[in-house]
Amino acid sequence: MKQIPKKEIQIIHHHGLKKHHKWMIGGFSTFLIIVIILNSLFIYFLYGQLKVSYNQLENHITELQADTQSKFNQLTENVVQTKNDLNSLSTELGSINQEFSSLKASVGEDFSGIIEEAIKGVVTIKTNVGQGTGFIIDSQGFVVTNAHVLSGGNWIKAINYKQEELNAEFIGYDNTLDIALLKISLTEKYLELGNSNKVQVGTKVIAIGNPLGLQFSVSQGIVSGVHRLGPNSIEAYIQTDAALNPGNSGGPLINTDGEVIGINNFKIGSGESLGFALESNFIKEAVNQIYLKSTNQTLI
Repeated sequence: MKQIPKKEIQIIHHHGLKKHHKWMIGGFSTFLIIVIILNSLFIYFLYGQLKVSYNQLENHITELQADTQSKFNQLTENVVQTKNDLNSLSTELGSINQEFSSLKASVGEDFSGIIEEAIKGVVTIKTNVGQGTGFIIDSQGFVVTNAHVLSGGNWIKAINYKQEELNAEFIGYDNTLDIALLKISLTEKYLELGNSNKVQVGTKVIAIGNPLGLQFSVSQGIVSGVHRLGPNSIEAYIQTDAALNPGNSGGPLINTDGEVIGINNFKIGSGESLGFALESNFIKEAVNQIYLKSTNQTLI
Protein backbone atom coordinates (compact mmCIF):
# COMPACT_ATOMS: atom_id res chain seq x y z
CA MET A 1 0.00 0.00 0.00
CA LYS A 2 1.19 3.41 -0.99
CA GLN A 3 1.51 5.87 1.90
CA ILE A 4 0.58 9.52 1.52
CA PRO A 5 3.14 11.90 2.79
CA LYS A 6 2.23 13.86 5.97
CA LYS A 7 2.54 17.14 4.15
CA GLU A 8 -0.15 16.18 1.70
CA ILE A 9 -2.47 15.11 4.56
CA GLN A 10 -2.16 18.52 6.15
CA ILE A 11 -3.03 20.18 2.84
CA ILE A 12 -6.13 18.03 2.48
CA HIS A 13 -7.31 18.97 6.04
CA HIS A 14 -6.69 22.62 5.41
CA HIS A 15 -8.79 22.69 2.30
CA GLY A 16 -11.60 20.31 3.66
CA LEU A 17 -14.19 23.19 4.71
CA LYS A 18 -14.38 26.21 2.50
CA LYS A 19 -15.09 29.75 3.70
CA HIS A 20 -18.55 30.15 2.15
CA HIS A 21 -19.61 26.94 3.84
CA LYS A 22 -18.79 28.45 7.19
CA TRP A 23 -20.90 31.52 6.40
CA MET A 24 -23.85 29.38 5.44
CA ILE A 25 -23.64 27.33 8.62
CA GLY A 26 -23.30 30.46 10.78
CA GLY A 27 -26.21 32.22 9.05
CA PHE A 28 -28.47 29.20 9.43
CA SER A 29 -27.58 28.89 13.10
CA THR A 30 -28.30 32.57 13.65
CA PHE A 31 -31.62 32.27 11.82
CA LEU A 32 -32.55 29.22 13.86
CA ILE A 33 -31.76 31.04 17.08
CA ILE A 34 -33.81 34.07 16.00
CA VAL A 35 -36.75 31.78 15.11
CA ILE A 36 -36.53 30.07 18.49
CA ILE A 37 -36.41 33.45 20.29
CA LEU A 38 -39.33 34.83 18.28
CA ASN A 39 -41.30 31.64 18.83
CA SER A 40 -40.61 31.84 22.58
CA LEU A 41 -41.69 35.47 22.63
CA PHE A 42 -44.86 34.60 20.72
CA ILE A 43 -45.66 31.74 23.08
CA TYR A 44 -45.00 33.98 26.09
CA PHE A 45 -47.24 36.71 24.63
CA LEU A 46 -49.95 34.17 23.80
CA TYR A 47 -49.74 32.72 27.33
CA GLY A 48 -50.08 36.23 28.78
CA GLN A 49 -53.13 36.90 26.65
CA LEU A 50 -54.69 33.58 27.65
CA LYS A 51 -54.02 34.28 31.31
CA VAL A 52 -55.61 37.73 31.04
CA SER A 53 -58.62 36.24 29.24
CA TYR A 54 -58.88 33.48 31.84
CA ASN A 55 -58.78 36.01 34.68
CA GLN A 56 -61.44 38.11 32.97
CA LEU A 57 -63.60 35.04 32.42
CA GLU A 58 -63.15 33.96 36.05
CA ASN A 59 -64.09 37.44 37.28
CA HIS A 60 -67.13 37.43 35.02
CA ILE A 61 -68.20 34.02 36.34
CA THR A 62 -67.74 35.25 39.91
CA GLU A 63 -69.84 38.33 39.17
CA LEU A 64 -72.53 36.15 37.57
CA GLN A 65 -72.54 33.84 40.58
CA ALA A 66 -72.85 36.79 42.95
CA ASP A 67 -75.63 38.32 40.84
CA THR A 68 -77.44 34.96 40.60
CA GLN A 69 -77.16 34.45 44.36
CA SER A 70 -78.44 37.96 44.97
CA LYS A 71 -81.42 37.40 42.67
CA PHE A 72 -82.08 34.00 44.26
CA ASN A 73 -82.04 35.58 47.72
CA GLN A 74 -84.38 38.29 46.51
CA LEU A 75 -86.68 35.68 44.99
CA THR A 76 -86.67 33.72 48.25
CA GLU A 77 -87.52 36.88 50.19
CA ASN A 78 -90.33 37.63 47.74
CA VAL A 79 -91.73 34.10 48.12
CA VAL A 80 -91.61 34.36 51.93
CA GLN A 81 -93.20 37.81 51.82
CA THR A 82 -95.90 36.56 49.46
CA LYS A 83 -96.60 33.64 51.79
CA ASN A 84 -96.81 36.00 54.76
CA ASP A 85 -99.09 38.31 52.79
CA LEU A 86 -101.36 35.37 51.91
CA ASN A 87 -101.47 34.26 55.55
CA SER A 88 -102.23 37.81 56.61
CA LEU A 89 -104.91 38.08 53.93
CA SER A 90 -106.42 34.78 55.07
CA THR A 91 -106.45 36.01 58.67
CA GLU A 92 -108.01 39.30 57.61
CA LEU A 93 -110.64 37.49 55.54
CA GLY A 94 -111.43 35.25 58.52
CA SER A 95 -111.72 38.32 60.73
CA ILE A 96 -113.91 40.06 58.14
CA ASN A 97 -116.18 37.00 57.89
CA GLN A 98 -116.47 36.86 61.67
CA GLU A 99 -117.23 40.59 61.86
CA PHE A 100 -119.76 40.20 59.05
CA SER A 101 -121.48 37.37 60.93
CA SER A 102 -121.52 39.50 64.09
CA LEU A 103 -122.90 42.44 62.13
CA LYS A 104 -125.67 40.34 60.62
CA ALA A 105 -126.50 38.93 64.03
CA SER A 106 -126.53 42.36 65.66
CA VAL A 107 -129.09 43.67 63.19
CA GLY A 108 -131.18 40.53 63.49
CA GLU A 109 -130.58 39.26 59.95
CA ASP A 110 -128.81 36.02 60.77
CA PHE A 111 -127.48 34.34 63.93
CA SER A 112 -126.73 31.05 62.16
CA GLY A 113 -122.99 31.62 61.67
CA ILE A 114 -122.44 32.17 65.39
CA ILE A 115 -124.77 29.31 66.36
CA GLU A 116 -122.97 26.90 64.03
CA GLU A 117 -119.66 27.54 65.80
CA ALA A 118 -120.97 27.97 69.34
CA ILE A 119 -122.92 24.74 69.35
CA LYS A 120 -119.65 22.78 68.96
CA GLY A 121 -118.67 23.94 72.43
CA VAL A 122 -121.97 22.89 74.07
CA VAL A 123 -122.67 19.46 75.61
CA THR A 124 -125.68 17.70 77.03
CA ILE A 125 -125.12 16.66 80.66
CA LYS A 126 -126.82 13.41 81.67
CA THR A 127 -127.02 11.67 85.04
CA ASN A 128 -129.07 8.72 86.24
CA VAL A 129 -131.70 11.14 87.58
CA GLY A 130 -131.97 13.81 84.88
CA GLN A 131 -130.25 15.98 82.33
CA GLY A 132 -129.24 19.55 81.59
CA THR A 133 -126.66 21.44 79.59
CA GLY A 134 -123.03 22.43 79.92
CA PHE A 135 -120.38 24.17 77.85
CA ILE A 136 -116.63 23.75 77.35
CA ILE A 137 -114.52 26.66 78.62
CA ASP A 138 -110.96 25.72 77.59
CA SER A 139 -108.89 23.47 75.31
CA GLN A 140 -108.24 20.96 78.11
CA GLY A 141 -111.89 19.91 78.15
CA PHE A 142 -113.15 21.59 81.32
CA VAL A 143 -116.93 21.94 81.32
CA VAL A 144 -119.18 24.29 83.29
CA THR A 145 -122.77 23.47 84.23
CA ASN A 146 -125.20 24.20 87.07
CA ALA A 147 -124.59 22.27 90.26
CA HIS A 148 -128.30 21.46 90.58
CA VAL A 149 -128.13 19.57 87.25
CA LEU A 150 -125.93 16.96 88.97
CA SER A 151 -127.87 16.81 92.24
CA GLY A 152 -128.69 13.21 93.24
CA GLY A 153 -126.78 11.65 90.35
CA ASN A 154 -124.44 8.64 90.69
CA TRP A 155 -122.72 9.04 87.34
CA ILE A 156 -122.20 11.81 84.77
CA LYS A 157 -122.06 11.62 80.98
CA ALA A 158 -121.51 14.39 78.44
CA ILE A 159 -122.88 14.18 74.90
CA ASN A 160 -121.34 16.51 72.31
CA TYR A 161 -122.93 17.84 69.12
CA LYS A 162 -121.67 14.77 67.23
CA GLN A 163 -123.74 12.62 69.60
CA GLU A 164 -120.59 11.10 71.11
CA GLU A 165 -121.14 10.04 74.70
CA LEU A 166 -118.17 10.88 76.93
CA ASN A 167 -117.34 10.16 80.55
CA ALA A 168 -117.29 13.34 82.63
CA GLU A 169 -115.05 13.69 85.68
CA PHE A 170 -116.48 15.71 88.55
CA ILE A 171 -113.96 18.35 89.74
CA GLY A 172 -115.98 20.38 92.25
CA TYR A 173 -118.84 22.83 92.74
CA ASP A 174 -119.87 26.18 94.23
CA ASN A 175 -123.22 25.77 95.93
CA THR A 176 -123.80 29.51 96.43
CA LEU A 177 -123.46 30.36 92.74
CA ASP A 178 -124.85 26.96 91.62
CA ILE A 179 -121.76 26.22 89.49
CA ALA A 180 -120.14 22.80 88.92
CA LEU A 181 -116.88 22.05 87.09
CA LEU A 182 -116.41 18.84 85.08
CA LYS A 183 -113.66 17.46 82.82
CA ILE A 184 -114.04 15.51 79.57
CA SER A 185 -111.31 13.97 77.44
CA LEU A 186 -112.41 15.03 73.96
CA THR A 187 -112.52 18.70 72.98
CA GLU A 188 -113.07 20.17 69.52
CA LYS A 189 -114.28 23.66 70.37
CA TYR A 190 -114.52 25.76 73.51
CA LEU A 191 -116.38 28.98 74.23
CA GLU A 192 -114.82 32.22 75.41
CA LEU A 193 -116.17 33.97 78.48
CA GLY A 194 -116.99 37.61 77.77
CA ASN A 195 -116.92 40.53 80.21
CA SER A 196 -120.41 40.67 81.69
CA ASN A 197 -119.75 44.18 83.03
CA LYS A 198 -119.98 45.39 79.43
CA VAL A 199 -123.38 43.82 78.77
CA GLN A 200 -126.08 46.37 78.01
CA VAL A 201 -129.83 46.15 78.12
CA GLY A 202 -131.19 45.48 74.64
CA THR A 203 -128.21 43.36 73.54
CA LYS A 204 -129.32 40.45 71.37
CA VAL A 205 -128.52 37.02 72.77
CA ILE A 206 -129.12 33.33 72.16
CA ALA A 207 -129.56 30.53 74.67
CA ILE A 208 -128.42 27.01 73.74
CA GLY A 209 -129.65 24.02 75.72
CA ASN A 210 -131.75 20.88 75.89
CA PRO A 211 -135.25 22.02 76.90
CA LEU A 212 -137.47 19.03 77.69
CA GLY A 213 -134.83 16.71 76.20
CA LEU A 214 -134.69 18.46 72.80
CA GLN A 215 -130.92 18.49 72.42
CA PHE A 216 -129.07 21.58 71.20
CA SER A 217 -132.14 23.76 70.87
CA VAL A 218 -131.58 27.48 70.36
CA SER A 219 -133.78 30.37 71.47
CA GLN A 220 -133.22 34.03 70.73
CA GLY A 221 -133.97 37.14 72.73
CA ILE A 222 -132.52 40.27 74.23
CA VAL A 223 -131.01 41.32 77.54
CA SER A 224 -133.88 42.71 79.59
CA GLY A 225 -131.83 43.68 82.62
CA VAL A 226 -128.43 43.26 84.27
CA HIS A 227 -127.17 42.73 87.82
CA ARG A 228 -130.54 41.32 88.89
CA LEU A 229 -130.90 39.94 92.41
CA GLY A 230 -130.87 36.14 92.51
CA PRO A 231 -132.15 33.53 94.99
CA ASN A 232 -128.72 33.71 96.68
CA SER A 233 -129.30 37.43 97.37
CA ILE A 234 -126.45 38.38 95.03
CA GLU A 235 -126.96 40.91 92.23
CA ALA A 236 -125.25 38.69 89.68
CA TYR A 237 -127.88 37.78 87.09
CA ILE A 238 -128.74 38.84 83.55
CA GLN A 239 -132.46 38.93 82.83
CA THR A 240 -133.40 37.79 79.32
CA ASP A 241 -136.59 37.13 77.37
CA ALA A 242 -134.94 34.23 75.50
CA ALA A 243 -137.08 31.16 76.16
CA LEU A 244 -135.69 28.98 78.99
CA ASN A 245 -137.20 25.66 79.98
CA PRO A 246 -136.16 22.62 82.07
CA GLY A 247 -133.06 21.24 80.37
CA ASN A 248 -131.67 24.70 79.55
CA SER A 249 -130.01 24.89 82.96
CA GLY A 250 -126.23 25.07 82.65
CA GLY A 251 -126.30 26.16 79.02
CA PRO A 252 -124.58 29.30 77.70
CA LEU A 253 -126.17 32.68 77.06
CA ILE A 254 -124.23 34.01 74.06
CA ASN A 255 -123.91 37.51 72.60
CA THR A 256 -123.52 38.51 68.95
CA ASP A 257 -119.73 38.12 69.19
CA GLY A 258 -120.07 34.45 70.12
CA GLU A 259 -118.96 35.09 73.71
CA VAL A 260 -120.61 33.56 76.76
CA ILE A 261 -122.02 36.36 78.91
CA GLY A 262 -123.94 34.12 81.29
CA ILE A 263 -124.97 30.58 82.24
CA ASN A 264 -128.72 29.95 82.06
CA ASN A 265 -129.84 29.27 85.61
CA PHE A 266 -133.53 29.66 86.32
CA LYS A 267 -136.83 31.25 85.22
CA ILE A 268 -139.83 32.68 87.03
CA GLY A 269 -142.68 30.36 86.18
CA SER A 270 -145.47 32.75 87.04
CA GLY A 271 -144.38 35.24 84.37
CA GLU A 272 -143.69 35.20 80.65
CA SER A 273 -140.18 35.37 79.24
CA LEU A 274 -138.48 35.90 82.60
CA GLY A 275 -135.25 33.91 82.36
CA PHE A 276 -132.08 34.54 84.35
CA ALA A 277 -128.43 33.69 83.72
CA LEU A 278 -125.50 34.01 86.12
CA GLU A 279 -123.16 36.67 84.74
CA SER A 280 -119.92 35.44 83.14
CA ASN A 281 -117.63 37.32 85.53
CA PHE A 282 -119.17 35.37 88.41
CA ILE A 283 -118.77 32.13 86.42
CA LYS A 284 -115.06 32.85 86.06
CA GLU A 285 -114.71 33.60 89.76
CA ALA A 286 -116.52 30.39 90.76
CA VAL A 287 -114.54 28.19 88.34
CA ASN A 288 -111.21 29.55 89.53
CA GLN A 289 -112.16 29.00 93.17
CA ILE A 290 -113.21 25.41 92.48
CA TYR A 291 -110.05 24.66 90.49
CA LEU A 292 -107.88 26.41 93.09
CA LYS A 293 -108.99 23.99 95.80
CA SER A 294 -107.56 20.98 93.95
CA THR A 295 -104.56 22.44 92.12
CA ASN A 296 -103.57 25.66 93.94
CA GLN A 297 -103.86 27.58 90.68
CA THR A 298 -106.53 29.30 88.63
CA LEU A 299 -107.98 27.92 85.40
CA ILE A 300 -109.31 30.87 83.39
